[in-house]
Amino acid sequence: MSISFDGKVAIVTGAGGGLGRAYALELARRGAKVVVNDLGGARDGTGHSDAALKVVEEIKAAGGEAMSNGGSVTEYAQMVEMVAKAKEAWGGVHILINNAGVLRDKSFAKMEPEDFRFVVDVHLNGSANCTKAVWETMREQNYGRILMTASSTGLYGNFGQANYGAAKLGLAGLTKTLYLEGAKYNIRVNTIAPTAGTRMTEDIFPGDAFKLFAPEAVAPAALFLVSEDAPTNMIVGAGAGVFQAAYVTLTQGKRLQGEELSPEGVAAHWAEIIDRTGEMTPQSGAEQAMSIMKLLQG
Repeated sequence: MSISFDGKVAIVTGAGGGLGRAYALELARRGAKVVVNDLGGARDGTGHSDAALKVVEEIKAAGGEAMSNGGSVTEYAQMVEMVAKAKEAWGGVHILINNAGVLRDKSFAKMEPEDFRFVVDVHLNGSANCTKAVWETMREQNYGRILMTASSTGLYGNFGQANYGAAKLGLAGLTKTLYLEGAKYNIRVNTIAPTAGTRMTEDIFPGDAFKLFAPEAVAPAALFLVSEDAPTNMIVGAGAGVFQAAYVTLTQGKRLQGEELSPEGVAAHWAEIIDRTGEMTPQSGAEQAMSIMKLLQG
């Protein structure tokens, strides 16, 4: 089965290089009209460049349709304007890949509050801004595919990235509510946790690994997750051609009563509380409450 994006309009943020560029090029190659958004700054979020224009030129040279946008994801009004221009030119917006991001890595002891706030603002609030800007359009047209970009740092932690990790796990949480709210409007929302050799990670990977972890080896997952037959509410890890699924799970748990309903009781039954036998994957927050009710009735 061939996956095509003919007739679809896609917005990719942070698409001036790295993963975003790979996504934009492949979406265009498969028929999508693409808004290439990139502020074009350095990886710490400072400065500007014409990176988006260069990607648009690549797409057009290959016979595709694209427009550049230099708006900042942290400015909601600029994202609304970006969506309006896409709709004016092409009639709608069907796909949004929230990829824009920055790094300001330091241990938490040395991290300034501004560095924490800025990274959360770009990744988490920026993705919310872009998503809000397209949300009503997707509801009206009864079609939308949205991809958030999380990270293994958000899912599992990484030294020196408290700001980045907080933002990235926040994005996975945003997905888990938006997939519920978008379901009846045929809006599917997923999360990708990519591992790629890009400008943001070039000093982390040794040379040979940097090539293996090319952005192009992540793009297949991203495009599947915004395709017509995409799943929804998935967290997908991707890197070097390896694709994985991550889940937020819940153990069956243990009910404590009487004298055991105490810190000492929790300590005494800790092994049962964390026993992963029969572990579940709730599809909404309500399912956790339901699992508690089940124990109360049992």
